[in-house]
Amino acid sequence: MVPHLITALTGPINELEQRVLDSMPAIERWFRLEWMEHTPPFYSSVDIRNAGFKLSPVSTRLFPSAWNNLTPEMVPLAVQAAMAAIEKICPEARNLLVIPSNGPHSPSYLDNLAQLRRIFNMAGLNVRLGSIDPALKKSTTIELQNGESVTLEPVIRGRRRLGLKDFDPCTILLNNDLSAGVPGILEEIYEQYLLPPLHAGWPTRRKSKHFKAYEEVAKRLGKLLGVDPWLINPLFDKCDEVELDKDSGLDCLRSQVDVVLTRVRRKYKEYGIKEKPFVVVKADHGTHELGVVTVRDARDMQALADRAQALAKNRQTPLAPHGFMVQEGVMTQERVHDAVAEPVIFTMDRYVVGGFYRVHAGRGVDEALNAPGSDYVPLAFEHSTQLPQPGIKPGASLPNRFYMYGVVGRLAMLAASYELEATDPEAEVYD
Repeated sequence: MVPHLITALTGPINELEQRVLDSMPAIERWFRLEWMEHTPPFYSSVDIRNAGFKLSPVSTRLFPSAWNNLTPEMVPLAVQAAMAAIEKICPEARNLLVIPSNGPHSPSYLDNLAQLRRIFNMAGLNVRLGSIDPALKKSTTIELQNGESVTLEPVIRGRRRLGLKDFDPCTILLNNDLSAGVPGILEEIYEQYLLPPLHAGWPTRRKSKHFKAYEEVAKRLGKLLGVDPWLINPLFDKCDEVELDKDSGLDCLRSQVDVVLTRVRRKYKEYGIKEKPFVVVKADHGTHELGVVTVRDARDMQALADRAQALAKNRQTPLAPHGFMVQEGVMTQERVHDAVAEPVIFTMDRYVVGGFYRVHAGRGVDEALNAPGSDYVPLAFEHSTQLPQPGIKPGASLPNRFYMYGVVGRLAMLAASYELEATDPEAEVYD
């Protein structure tokens, strides 16, 4: 299955692909030097949008699920990356405790846990799943649709360590984004490695900080490639503490939507792009009842205001102030089975280990696809290799396109590394 790329073979994205392929040694050396200075996030997933004239990440997750959507051919890459990551952190590790999100869990999320267990098991670790959900009182085994099963066990907190009955792990892997807050049971763990660290969770993390760091690394890579960094970077702005239930609460959002749209229009004019620009308004951390809203003009802004007003009405408790990010909308020009699609890149340690297409038949090219009704189509290659194929016409080779996606995915991963360093509460400060 090769996705149908609507992009014309002479379009700007193919020029970018050619630049990336021509600069491959320089790019790989640049990343290698960066990873000598910075620690990659333990794992991540990056949603990428290919508009035909620009290619950029729109979301980076540091507690990725959906590992079950990687093809069997990709699992060995994930196993090797897991080996490399564990070797650096805790080479003598024997036991790994995976902490999932709190239930109830969908069948696909349980499949994701089974895949993570398989990957780390093959990397040489005993793996068990320990739940911090207060509702889970005893060990519970759940049968999966493929005949496998997963067992969730309640964690036990000692004075200094976290584990299970008869299971003392060296390393604890969080597959829980802590959007409900950091529970006390995970705090002050000093004798075990907690990955990703607590400050990677939504209580601390802000999407705007991530994209600020991404803007910095995109400028540097753009300079290396000799291209405008806008081609790989979505413009954005933010509003702190928006009070949606007040008339004046949306003033900041209206202003920032106008600012970002004006900047995007300027870029569209510069490149002769005829599409209508749009922005996406979304929570700056975690998710929000407002959802992800596409805004193209004043009418859409009014619809957003009406939606916020409807949310604020008939509530027992007022809506808490929340930060929002206004991000340049990047449409997608990719189709799989005639449905709108976007690639999702999965990384572990410093490596791209695989990816898939998120597909949504009910959404448009300028709408978020990470919504109920989305489907996942594995990236399957005509050839057994995922290595790029130099010399092939731009736009005609999926491994080449995927290599370019991998470069953008690693750029987002590097930005996450910068972001985590900046928010680390235990970072050493030198005067």
